[in-house]
Amino acid sequence: MLPQFGLSEFLLIAIVALIVVGPKDLPLMMRRIGQWVGQAKRMANEFRGAFDDIARQAELDELRKEIEDLKKNNDLEQAVNDLKDAEREINSSVMEKDARSKKPSEKPAVTEDSSPETDKAAASSDAPEETPAATAGSETVSPKEKPEMTSETSGER
Repeated sequence: MLPQFGLSEFLLIAIVALIVVGPKDLPLMMRRIGQWVGQAKRMANEFRGAFDDIARQAELDELRKEIEDLKKNNDLEQAVNDLKDAEREINSSVMEKDARSKKPSEKPAVTEDSSPETDKAAASSDAPEETPAATAGSETVSPKEKPEMTSETSGER
């Protein structure tokens, strides 16, 4: 701890300096002492600034390291990627089911136990229902004999 000087101590030092140095050289000596004190303060501030810069650099390095770690171990990004993977799986399974349902279904083979009524019911369930007005003057056509409507045959362009 530095010794503390009071007003009485400063007066004693000033009187001794006046006697030792003399009144003629006292202002010059005080000026040099002031320059040395100023230079010491500048050096102390420079030294303190260098330590502050080193501390800031260390903090910045730590922050950079933490940011890089967060980028590498980002749980949120991992969760988003997992959700995207699950979405792709669901979409592909739905597309597969759609593709399977669009394939033409095969009719079950006619067995000996089936009656003509059951065959008619099966044929009518496969064919689209026709209104009585449409069937009044037309022949009955089985679903196998009905031509498929395409954009070329329907007249649409």
